[in-house]
Amino acid sequence: QVQLVESGGGLVQAGGSLRLSCAASGRTFSSCAMGWFRQAPGKVREFVAGVSMSGGKTSYGDSVKGRFTISRDNAKNTVYLQMNSLKPEDTAVYYCAADNRYYDYVTLREYEYDYWGQGTQVTVSS
Repeated sequence: QVQLVESGGGLVQAGGSLRLSCAASGRTFSSCAMGWFRQAPGKVREFVAGVSMSGGKTSYGDSVKGRFTISRDNAKNTVYLQMNSLKPEDTAVYYCAADNRYYDYVTLREYEYDYWGQGTQVTVSS
């Protein structure tokens, strides 16, 4: 069992930066691929970024490439999402997710994730 708690969301002006954190409980964090998803009002949840269990592989959604960076610290059971050059269209609830299948690849599909956090709101004003 893995419990995930996101933090770091808030209100920021366009062009600004935020860093989201996702703290995981349980001893299996280092064997989980981790991902960030987001859901804006009236839209489906979309993949933002993912990282393999070792941290050696990452992948990003097209809309955030070059602006967002995902990383993880297995010693701290935490995954991060550094968000730079934020745009109003980045406004959404951001969710952290864990894939507990123990393989060193990035998980891209929402349905393959086993555990989800409660989400943190990010609002970017123009």
